[in-house]
Amino acid sequence: MKIKVLLVDDEKEFTDTLAQRLEIRDFEVTTASSADEALAQLGKREVDVVVLDVLMPGKDGVAALHEIKKVHPLVEVILLTGHATVESAVEGLKSGAFDYLLKPTETKDLIAKIVQAYRRKADQEERIRQAHIDSIMLRRGWD
Repeated sequence: MKIKVLLVDDEKEFTDTLAQRLEIRDFEVTTASSADEALAQLGKREVDVVVLDVLMPGKDGVAALHEIKKVHPLVEVILLTGHATVESAVEGLKSGAFDYLLKPTETKDLIAKIVQAYRRKADQEERIRQAHIDSIMLRRGWD
């Protein structure tokens, strides 16, 4: 099964290049050029990990992160920025970002973070499924 990644950055050349690099490595990639476009994409398709630029025109990445986590709490978000500040990193991590990387980042480092984020999401989904199964079994007296 391919890991489904949504790349969000207002620099189209960056997202196109990164999408190609990830697709070659067998990721399923969708791109968006704004936070609002990303939120619309999340409403249309299943996504495991969002790679989200912090500084974009309009809604910034941290504001988008808040909305993503509100509507899709299990989707993991990796923040990317070329203009890192300690404040935005801390705010993003406190708001539920999986991690925070500086642009430019090595493709191998980003891939490692995406895989780690996907594993965390998969583990959380498995715990939820198991809790649901346990609840059904308990209600039916199959303890």
